[in-house]
Amino acid sequence: MRKLFSLPVPLAALLAPLLLAGCVNDTASYQIDGKDRSLTLRVVQDYFWSKNVGLRLTATRMPDCMRQLNLGEVTLSGLDIELFASGPNVYTLRSGEEVWQVDTQACTELEAPEANAVTGQALGSFHIDEHDKLVFEAATAPSAE
Repeated sequence: MRKLFSLPVPLAALLAPLLLAGCVNDTASYQIDGKDRSLTLRVVQDYFWSKNVGLRLTATRMPDCMRQLNLGEVTLSGLDIELFASGPNVYTLRSGEEVWQVDTQACTELEAPEANAVTGQALGSFHIDEHDKLVFEAATAPSAE
């Protein structure tokens, strides 16, 4: 067996963390009516030089269902994924022109509307904060004037 690339084991062990340093691998959740129902978004950047991150959404309605949905990739720069309540048990996520819709009653992905046709109550957004952590920030309630 021919080795294409080899380093002494101690040196390889020291360099491994450097290859992973700066990568994003984080989750944030939106709790729906308590702890038994939630939407948890996971953002994963495989390599520190990658400009995109993979998105996985876990829809949970315990004890009946929990399903992880692969949402694909989006650009890490300026990551902002809006969350909307779009009907009974239906939630819509939007990042720029990308839109996903999920039903938490059956923990399934639905056919999403066009980005400019998203309707429903704005609940907040998932984004990377000043500490490079994925967070969910609830929408502010409209002020009564």
